[in-house]
Amino acid sequence: MTDTDLGTMTATQLAELFRRKDASPLEATRAALSRIERFNDAVNAYVHVDTEGAEKAAHASATRWGKGEPLSAIDGVPVSMKDLTEVAGMPAREGSALTSDAACDTDAPPAARLREAGAVILGKTNTPEHGWKGVTDNRVFGATRNPWNTSLTPGGSSGGAAAAAALNMGVLHQGGDSGGSIRIPAAFTGTFGFKPTFGWTPQWPPAKAPSLSHIGPITRTVEDAARMLDVIGRYDHRDPYATRGQPEDWLAGLGGGVSDLRIAFAPTLFGAEVDPDVAARVAGAARAFEALGAEVVEIAPDIASPLEAYQRIWFTASCDLCESLSEEDRRKLDPGLVANARRAEDWRAVDFFRALTARAELTQALEEFNQEYHLLLTPTVPIQPFEANHDVPPGSGLTDWTEWSPFTYPFNLSQQPAASIPCGFTSRGLPVSAQIAGGKFDDVRVLRAAHAFLEAHPPRFPAIPDPSERAAA
Repeated sequence: MTDTDLGTMTATQLAELFRRKDASPLEATRAALSRIERFNDAVNAYVHVDTEGAEKAAHASATRWGKGEPLSAIDGVPVSMKDLTEVAGMPAREGSALTSDAACDTDAPPAARLREAGAVILGKTNTPEHGWKGVTDNRVFGATRNPWNTSLTPGGSSGGAAAAAALNMGVLHQGGDSGGSIRIPAAFTGTFGFKPTFGWTPQWPPAKAPSLSHIGPITRTVEDAARMLDVIGRYDHRDPYATRGQPEDWLAGLGGGVSDLRIAFAPTLFGAEVDPDVAARVAGAARAFEALGAEVVEIAPDIASPLEAYQRIWFTASCDLCESLSEEDRRKLDPGLVANARRAEDWRAVDFFRALTARAELTQALEEFNQEYHLLLTPTVPIQPFEANHDVPPGSGLTDWTEWSPFTYPFNLSQQPAASIPCGFTSRGLPVSAQIAGGKFDDVRVLRAAHAFLEAHPPRFPAIPDPSERAAA
């Protein structure tokens, strides 16, 4: 077993090797650190790496496995944390010039649960400032780049986590999703991303728009995501929005297939224009689900675009942040974040109240739709990855990321579970993904469908970061 081999392993494979004593957590950790050293300069996925702390944690894990006493099924597995999440002993820069390199004193819930499970925390992954947009760049660390073509964005705001997952720079990667921030970068990098039902994966301190924010995994396999959720998907009293009722075993029934499922396939929502290559690959995913035994019906829920409601909530959160700062500090913020905040300055309280009403109506309509259809299948994003260091595709005439990602944020408003599953490549060799969304608390069914699809249609990953578009050609 070589370090290179270990560096490509899943969490499930590593645990089996640890159990048989064919490899150790220290070897797996050093393999992950080696991949970070080899690849990170090209993609800028990690903004902080704790080599000493990771090796110390791996030594302790190796001792536990040697005694046959692992703390969990992911004991010794290398993981990363998004740089919006506090991890004791590491800075939380949040991509902002208003933060410092001072180490945090406390583990946020996902970090605490992963540490308690014996996972090896490698470091922190890049994010836009305060996670405000659907791409990953900031004034502190610069842009994260897409491993399939390093001139392009991996999406965001969990772009660092997704780029790391695509290259297996670590095995399990924590993301956060307030409008698509797990699913967008998973789609742009060809990895698996899952946004659980709101409140089932606690976070603290609260996000800037806490009622929209979900913590979740970005991984190469659904099984690995479920193993991560078995750890982070547990109640934590520190999160005032946390709810109970999580699956006792997130992997339960994962291999149950889709023959009992009725899936609604919506090639688009709200009349959004979808890139032809993306549309073709997602239509192929719908046919694949049908071939696996699911009943697939081409139909979309009868709902109006919730863009205005989402923007009123999201931009108001930016406005609240800006108003808490001095004029000098506001000048240090990402100009796009400030521009969104200014759009909210003249809104009235009743405008925000109406946005909440529209949110409730959307949620009710989607939950009603899920009474007839178990799952809703759409594109994850309607476009292909575009040039890095741009908030919108150059030349598109768009002004904000919400305008090019119409399929993700509705499920933050509804707080329903949704996954992004890789389903092929465009003619340019860039990843395409489909989104599967379900009713509230139906997370296991979403994971089961995603697992069935990816078992039948295994994704491909880049061997190295590619400065061209040859990697998937």
